[in-house]
Amino acid sequence: MSKPVLGIMTLYLDERRKLEERHIYEHMIKEGKAMGLDVYVFTPADVNNSQGLINAMEYDPDNRRWSRRWRSFPNMIFDRCRIQKSPRFQQLLKFRSRYRHLLFLNRPLRNKWTIHQILSTKKRFRPHLPVTRIVTSTSDIHRMLDNHPTVYFKPINGTGGRGILRITKIPGVAGTYEVRGRNHNRSIIKPKRMPSGHLAQYLSAWGHKDRYLVQEGIQLELPDGRVHDYRMLVQKNGSGQWKVTGCVGRVGAQRSVTSNLHGGGRATMMDELLSKWIEDPIQCANIRKEADALGVDIAQFLDGQYGGLCELALDLAIDKKGRVLLLEVNPKPSREVFSQVGDIAAYRDSMVKPLEYALWLYNQKKNTKNAYAKSTNTGLEL
Repeated sequence: MSKPVLGIMTLYLDERRKLEERHIYEHMIKEGKAMGLDVYVFTPADVNNSQGLINAMEYDPDNRRWSRRWRSFPNMIFDRCRIQKSPRFQQLLKFRSRYRHLLFLNRPLRNKWTIHQILSTKKRFRPHLPVTRIVTSTSDIHRMLDNHPTVYFKPINGTGGRGILRITKIPGVAGTYEVRGRNHNRSIIKPKRMPSGHLAQYLSAWGHKDRYLVQEGIQLELPDGRVHDYRMLVQKNGSGQWKVTGCVGRVGAQRSVTSNLHGGGRATMMDELLSKWIEDPIQCANIRKEADALGVDIAQFLDGQYGGLCELALDLAIDKKGRVLLLEVNPKPSREVFSQVGDIAAYRDSMVKPLEYALWLYNQKKNTKNAYAKSTNTGLEL
């Protein structure tokens, strides 16, 4: 009896066909084999549309070697493709459109602004959402600064901390702002001070025609001046239920306005970081429970709105009062935060849960198909 087949779809990082998460895929292929799941890796560039075949990348865990083989389309696709500004991303968009009828474990999520808007419709989530506005002109930013000493200016489709600016009013110096942030290559820019009248010109040169939003700045600086937040991974398990796989603290690099690991940040255990921020251990425990419940509720809600989701990473902030705030939702989460803090169980779970969910989803579809076929043969209606 043939095994169900899962195709992990990704994008090459460059023209030399480099893969970003090769070691993750090796683990998933090995775990899948032990579970009775045939797993291979491919990119849209490996698809022969006319023949309906894929030049798949296969990994042999015993010999620790990669090889290529022409394969049929998989039963399910685990889409791990992140946004790129390259022809490869255009190939991805064409693949998603052409093969939208296939069974995907996860589908693309909407941009930051749309996600904020849809979450804002629920009373449950409003207390956990920083004030956020879409930027149509610099006046939107000035209005936010009238009510908040610090705001963040970020692209609605950005990832990894790219292109994010923090704009702060200088205390005691009327009409003057300090701007810090990262450019579109993630490099930390030199802090700049400017009068409010120069802000529009500066941001117009910064935006590169991307759409941006402006968000209330939360005070997250530790005593050493580094910012911190928390990355929570929420995944569907082998019963199709949303569960928190783990949550890890992130501390940004010196002079960074974001905590992203790819931008020089470091991961630390959540309880350790939280106890330094909130001294009361009982309050810390309650915050942890509240954050877990919020993560599952957000995942369930977005899955109900858009469908086709199997995992989400939530970037959470906790202010000095203990308020849990959602900064961002990421539908293509990395897993290295758990490896960095030595949480081996969560690291393994982060790779195994999508496989367990894939098997559950495959069996659900198979049972539904068999039940329909049986009812048709007996003349009964479902």
